[in-house]
Amino acid sequence: MANDADVAPDISVRSASSVPPDPRRWLALSVIAVAQLMVVLDGTIVNIALPSAQKALDISTADRQWIVTAYTLTFGGLLLFGGRLADFVGRKRMFLIGLLGFAGASALGGAAVNAETLFAARALQGVFGALLAPAALSLITVTFTEAKERAKAFGVFGGISGGGAAIGLLAGGVLTEYADWRWCLLVNIPIAVLAFAAAMPLVRESKAQGDTRYDILGAVLATAGQVALVYGFTKAATDGWSSAVTIGWLTSSVVLLGAFLVWESRTAHPLLPLRVLFDRNRGASYLVSILLGAGMLGMFLFMTFYLQQTLGWSAMKSGVAYMPFSGGIIAAAIVASRLLPRTGPKVLMSIGGGLATASMIWLTRLDLDSSYVVGILPSFIAMSFGMGLVFVPMSNLALSGVANHDAGVASAMVNTTQQVGGSLGTALLNTIFTTAVAGYVTGHIADAARGGEAGARLMQAHAAIHGYNVAFTASAVLLAVATLVIIVMIRDAKDRTPAGAEDHAPVHIG
Repeated sequence: MANDADVAPDISVRSASSVPPDPRRWLALSVIAVAQLMVVLDGTIVNIALPSAQKALDISTADRQWIVTAYTLTFGGLLLFGGRLADFVGRKRMFLIGLLGFAGASALGGAAVNAETLFAARALQGVFGALLAPAALSLITVTFTEAKERAKAFGVFGGISGGGAAIGLLAGGVLTEYADWRWCLLVNIPIAVLAFAAAMPLVRESKAQGDTRYDILGAVLATAGQVALVYGFTKAATDGWSSAVTIGWLTSSVVLLGAFLVWESRTAHPLLPLRVLFDRNRGASYLVSILLGAGMLGMFLFMTFYLQQTLGWSAMKSGVAYMPFSGGIIAAAIVASRLLPRTGPKVLMSIGGGLATASMIWLTRLDLDSSYVVGILPSFIAMSFGMGLVFVPMSNLALSGVANHDAGVASAMVNTTQQVGGSLGTALLNTIFTTAVAGYVTGHIADAARGGEAGARLMQAHAAIHGYNVAFTASAVLLAVATLVIIVMIRDAKDRTPAGAEDHAPVHIG
């Protein structure tokens, strides 16, 4: 990759106002979007294949969680460092390395002959995803510098980021049912190779200028703290919040992340400049990202269980059920990208948060025989549209006004907060669900005993429904808090450019 500058000239030295728009920027966006879709899909496509992979590789029930968490731990834990590498080494270079590494890790996972190999492959996917994702977001930032074009670019990205999870569930159902679970991993290989070949001539290189020394201690503290936090949330789902293991990991995360913040405030070359974190709008968007990531798990996680275990649907049929959700995200992203320059972020995000919250409340009404058309579909449509209205402005707002030097790390923070939120949501909602089911069984066990075996089965089914409804209620609370944060903290301010930022080149995420 030494010849990147010959293929695509470096544009980072000059301000955006002195650089003409890249005539191939929309083609470049399509390549970046495809790569980002691959990363987003990987977060859910494997979930549908998990039962088949567990059976094929003889993975225990206690260990099967590592198919998911091995990826989450490395991806969430290394995103900040990946963002800094993208800034300093070169965003295109890290993008290309991430693509090839992700393809190689996917090949390893698809060929896995035992659980250990699959877990290792998933962890490697997380490592290379942590290089790829912030580089992709930063490339959008430096490629689109005009406000209306940026809004359109983020509309594309918002649709992919929001709808990709649902598309992954559909793709996982199709591949698992009609091919083999291994293709849920192997499908990444041709996508990554094609994106790599297209990116070489289409994507321009850019990187931060000036002092580019690495904050190694900051990287170690941030990564260890995030890994401890995610692992602590994961253990809470299995061992309980009061277990010594859970408390130990969460305490360690607090200590490590606290030490990280202290170090970042004192070092001359911080991994995460606190000016990136403590800007009011940016900080609010990061908090909203955490809450949305946690709350959305209430729909994706438990709705999948409801469709397959309560309604008895196949993996394929369950995947198809999510298609309206994907369509709603894409439609809302298009609308939001057109309205954002005129309305500003607060109005769109407030409406979107309110829609998502109301939709989750609607799901708390589900019963053993609820109709998909009446009980689920309206919520999917409203929630997906609401999320689309939030994702696009949030992506833009989170990085607007960030200096080019900080583009990668600020982008990584958005992904990091989503990963932390998702992990928190999994642990929190699983614990709430389990507690609710146990409480229902305890309160109705006498009635079930009088009904014999049939009564016991019916009681267990109602207990699961009760657990789903309680979990959906908790998700609605998380989404409501996110909406409140938007209303109280977000301030409409178009293209604020603080000292040190590039002229007319606010940063965005993808």
